[in-house]
Amino acid sequence: MAAPQHTPALPLLGSRKPSHRERVADALRAALIAGELRPGEVYSAPGLAARFGVSATPVREAMLDLAKEGLVDTVPNKGFRVTAVSERQLDEYTHIRGLIEIPTTAGLALTADPVALQALRPVAREIVISAAAGDLIAYVEADLRFHLGLLALAGNDHLVDVVRDLRRRSRLYGLTALAGQGRLEASAEEHLEILDALLARDEEAVRTVMTRHLGHVRGLWAAP
Repeated sequence: MAAPQHTPALPLLGSRKPSHRERVADALRAALIAGELRPGEVYSAPGLAARFGVSATPVREAMLDLAKEGLVDTVPNKGFRVTAVSERQLDEYTHIRGLIEIPTTAGLALTADPVALQALRPVAREIVISAAAGDLIAYVEADLRFHLGLLALAGNDHLVDVVRDLRRRSRLYGLTALAGQGRLEASAEEHLEILDALLARDEEAVRTVMTRHLGHVRGLWAAP
């Protein structure tokens, strides 16, 4: 199944209704993570605006936000260049994420409210649906909501902020190929597997699935 060439509708993040500028920034971050905006390439605000079906002003403002985060550089009179992330940086980001996400998520098997866990099931299904459709921006956005939603159940807002930043800096260039081959759904199904293990109060099973899942960042999802 070939991945669609058009860009999907701008995603929504979180329970608070975001501003248009925030929605544009979230969509651009997801496109960066999924590899739909490539490192070294220069993108103009009008060009991105046409791609996302919005006006140029919120795109320009959103790209300035991304420049402050180090995700793009401004190119005078041309637009914005996507910054490259080295293999070593990706390895370091993934290592830190593993140190935080695996034990924190596994620990939720003993502490999380089952009702709160079940509330994340529609998001997990959304990830599977996005994978089947080859909608990479929706996939990345739903994946972020799912994992940050899980981590939020641990009650540590600073931990959630750290992981959010690490995830934004990651690059998953292999998603396009996996979606085109129809293989992304198998990875997407792991989100449901994580939830089932948490609801079964099986801490070791959660740890096992999370270890395998994060391993894709530098495995299946990494290759261009």
